[in-house]
Amino acid sequence: MSRLTDLLRAAKQLDPRLGKDLEEEILPLQKRLPFGLNFERHAPEAVELAGHKIRKGSKVRVLPPRGSSARGDKRLWRVDKVIGDAAEISLLDSSEDETVTTQVDDLILVAEFRDWIYPGLRQDGTVECGGDKPFHSVINGENFHVLEQLTFTHEHAVDAIYIDPPYNTGSRDWKYNNDYVEGDDLYRHSKWLAFMERRLQLAKRLLKPNDSVLIVTIDEKEYLRLGLLLEQIFPEGRIQMVSIAISPPGAKRDAAFRRSDEYAFFVSFGDAAPSPLVLSPEWDGAKRTTTMNLRWVSMIRSGTGALRRDRPGMLAYSTGRSNSCYWD
Repeated sequence: MSRLTDLLRAAKQLDPRLGKDLEEEILPLQKRLPFGLNFERHAPEAVELAGHKIRKGSKVRVLPPRGSSARGDKRLWRVDKVIGDAAEISLLDSSEDETVTTQVDDLILVAEFRDWIYPGLRQDGTVECGGDKPFHSVINGENFHVLEQLTFTHEHAVDAIYIDPPYNTGSRDWKYNNDYVEGDDLYRHSKWLAFMERRLQLAKRLLKPNDSVLIVTIDEKEYLRLGLLLEQIFPEGRIQMVSIAISPPGAKRDAAFRRSDEYAFFVSFGDAAPSPLVLSPEWDGAKRTTTMNLRWVSMIRSGTGALRRDRPGMLAYSTGRSNSCYWD
């Protein structure tokens, strides 16, 4: 919840009439937006740190029952005492004292943005490429903390950053809750925008200002707001959005058009620009004497129903300058 939404909810509980009157006065102000994005940047963000040891004084959440797909308790608790495999915890930021005892294994450590975090790297293993060939480093961690740590060693030194953020579609089946904003938040998309802005600001500090590119994928739920956010954060960048075909027949959706593509924003800085891709002689596994230019047909999605002749029921028609296709 945004802070304002929390206060309104508390006011309604204490005095329903007062809460309703306040809401009626605030809603018109919400509609008087300036040009561009208007969202609350102070919305807090809490990160669950799996695998960290639970100690006395730890800030935690209670996990849902194992095997359950329920969202679980999103409230924050403090560990007052650890006795063997059990922990005594008390509710934080509440006007009422509430203390419960639960199993340590049912708790997960939580860090908020106002908490001090000292990140570090611990090597878990290596995969050698052979000889003096270069290798990649994989950092496993919460992305904000990893990006923040890299600013100490790689500020303005990164060639490219690719971000595949939560699309804010409503799905709840992955680590970053895809339904990032609660449905009754007065600023419907504020938390998602604040979530993205914090990470894009760090990305800006890492990218080379004279020759680099930022790539962010998204779908139709947030592409408009993401485009505005990128323009606000990267006024010096050249921004282009391209379509990515993910399902030529289109994914079926209830009461909506089929969706066959997603989008990628490219933000280019300095001399960065697209260029023809040249493949090595071994690109298809066979030795060749000369370097070959890219065969674009190899990048087209294939499979059942991918060609026009596979879909005799597909009708194509033209209206003015634009071409449209109807899948029968």
